[in-house]
Amino acid sequence: MTRTRVGVIGAGSWGTAIAGLLAENGHDVVLWSFEEDVARAVRETGTNDRYLEGVRLPSSLQVTTDIAEAVSGADVVVSVSPSQFVAKVMASASPHLRDDILIVSASKGIETGTLRTMDQVLGDALSGSGTPDLAVLSGPSFAAEVARQAPTAVVVASRSPAAAQKAQNLFQSRYFRVYTNADVLGVGLGGALKNVIAIGAGVGAGLGFGHNAIAAVVTRGLAEITRLGLAMGAERSTFMGLAGLGDLVLTCTGPLSRNRTVGYRLGQGESLQRILQGMAGVPEGVETVRAVMELARRHDVEMPISEEVHAMLSEGRSPRTALENLMSREPKPEDWS
Repeated sequence: MTRTRVGVIGAGSWGTAIAGLLAENGHDVVLWSFEEDVARAVRETGTNDRYLEGVRLPSSLQVTTDIAEAVSGADVVVSVSPSQFVAKVMASASPHLRDDILIVSASKGIETGTLRTMDQVLGDALSGSGTPDLAVLSGPSFAAEVARQAPTAVVVASRSPAAAQKAQNLFQSRYFRVYTNADVLGVGLGGALKNVIAIGAGVGAGLGFGHNAIAAVVTRGLAEITRLGLAMGAERSTFMGLAGLGDLVLTCTGPLSRNRTVGYRLGQGESLQRILQGMAGVPEGVETVRAVMELARRHDVEMPISEEVHAMLSEGRSPRTALENLMSREPKPEDWS
């Protein structure tokens, strides 16, 4: 394997897990942290217990709070900041990037206000940095499980086959299997939209409903994700794969899912403010749902589960009322557009 210099931008749970994986793969990795105490902990103890408790990181992993130090001279930069901060963070990194660099987006979300997907955000933020290649990494991958080297399969998408293969080779390991895809839009949308549906699935679990209800949320959630994706120009097959169905099932059912946890606690009667105050990481679906509703209106796509999640988060609609609204909708064929 060719040794590559990699800057990983974002030291949350997923960024830290990715940095550890790449260091284990034998690459020269510098992890950028916004928080000085997190950087100090990684440097002095080899752990990031704030976001990835109990995981020992490779001794070769370097960490810094200086973004120029993290990306200068790097062959590859992995963007893993929370989606609403990607534009600002990567714009500050842009002046220090090589012209021929590969940028890999590993954040899952849609920028509110602009409605840009992460590849679009990065394309705009890096417009003054030559012509960097861009890839999007997504799929069912809890950070804690990747950090503990549990078998995981993901997908990396790029419009450049060479860039996709480069990213595939970079991440591929004995426990982290990487597939390639050309549908950048679909892979990005799948990773973002599943977080919204996961909140809905969590609400059902919090209300005490059984597996029937959760299965219904997953399958009908996939249907509305696919409808919006197709209306925006993505490929149907992408939503049947790792970035679509795979990530959706994981996030809707796995106890490590922050978005499912938000929904579960809403279903248990807690307020959104209280839930968010006690969470270390960012549940991306809370912000993404606002952008999803705007995109649904723009493309004239009906997304009932997402609509009810938005009403619970933004309008104070009760979880039981949201469920009643979904169950009392006019009966329809299973496949409709």
